[in-house]
Amino acid sequence: MSEPYDPYVPRGGNAPAGAGRPGGSSKTAAIQAQIDDTVDIMKSNINKVAERGERLDDLQDKTDTLAVSAQGFRRGANKVRKNMWWKDMKMRFIIGFGIIILLIIIIVPIVKAVK
Repeated sequence: MSEPYDPYVPRGGNAPAGAGRPGGSSKTAAIQAQIDDTVDIMKSNINKVAERGERLDDLQDKTDTLAVSAQGFRRGANKVRKNMWWKDMKMRFIIGFGIIILLIIIIVPIVKAVK
């Protein structure tokens, strides 16, 4: 039974990769160090993207909450505005009625005195 192919395991001989070439293992080590650095940078970038996604989710939740609060505030403000309008109208009617009563009180005795 044959083992599955693994590109990282050398095949066909006991000599390590780069053997027989001068400086081969140092080149391999340098490339491996670059690969490790690249892997670390990519892991860091992935973590930053995940954190950014979490912050965006939090921001979206806050935006939704603010929208709901704004809608409630708008409803409350409209209700208060309508109530104040009715109070203003009631006061205008009361003042108008009072002026009419006052005019009647003043004009009726004058009209009776002239007759």
